[in-house]
Amino acid sequence: MPQQKIGQAGLWMAGWLSATLAMTIAGRELAHSVSVFEMMMFRSLIATLILTPIIFLNGGLTGRLSQLRLHAARNVLHYAGQYAWFSALLLIPLVEVIAIEFTMPLWIAILASAFLAERMYGAKIAALVIGFGGVLMIAKPGMTFNPGHVVALTSALLFACTVTMTKYITRRDTALTVIFLMFSMQIVIGAIPAYLTWVWPPVESYKWIAIVALTGTGSHYCLSRAISLADATLVMPMDFLRLPLTALAGYLIYAEGIDGWSILGALLILAANTINLMKARTT
Repeated sequence: MPQQKIGQAGLWMAGWLSATLAMTIAGRELAHSVSVFEMMMFRSLIATLILTPIIFLNGGLTGRLSQLRLHAARNVLHYAGQYAWFSALLLIPLVEVIAIEFTMPLWIAILASAFLAERMYGAKIAALVIGFGGVLMIAKPGMTFNPGHVVALTSALLFACTVTMTKYITRRDTALTVIFLMFSMQIVIGAIPAYLTWVWPPVESYKWIAIVALTGTGSHYCLSRAISLADATLVMPMDFLRLPLTALAGYLIYAEGIDGWSILGALLILAANTINLMKARTT
């Protein structure tokens, strides 16, 4: 077993945290001046331009198109998930979007059990119950209703579908292939909706376009590098820092508060993920 480089992995995870936080803020700012479809088109175009020379320096497209139908299906779902995620940023506080996003591993556990024949044991079931209890505390059904919570939860479910498909796809394709085909295919998927909602962004929005595109690409690379240097069960708990960091950014930039129910719900979701991670260490 190759030696783990935990210190280097930690630095790459710091890059992931910085990039995703910057993309969250830039996505909200940009969505005030252009449609979400247009924002995603800019992101895909710039990312494809960045990744194309890297692909050709690593052997070009030869052997990268053998699972094209699977990639296409994955990217339709991912595109819908991205649309829901960016839309949720405008509907509910940032920290609530991220807290609900953390239900993704719980959805993955259900999907992996259904489609990848992974076993659902007692700890996973307990994590699911605790995690979804946390979602109910954040959404507070019957007390308040905000469609943003439904949109954010839909995003988490769609992302879970794409991660489950990625587990299967990466048995034959590399992470670089997955990321390149994701952005290049989403140019095609998003062409018509972007055209129908297109407006030329004001000059001051171009910095947010650049940030969304660069951080959206860089975050994927940082995460893949971190996981390549150390076990995912050691690396992924660092992602939990995204929740307090996003809460702090929401408070400082947008004066967003968070109530006690939402704090308790977020803690329950993190506890559910911790149960999954601790169980993964011991299996």
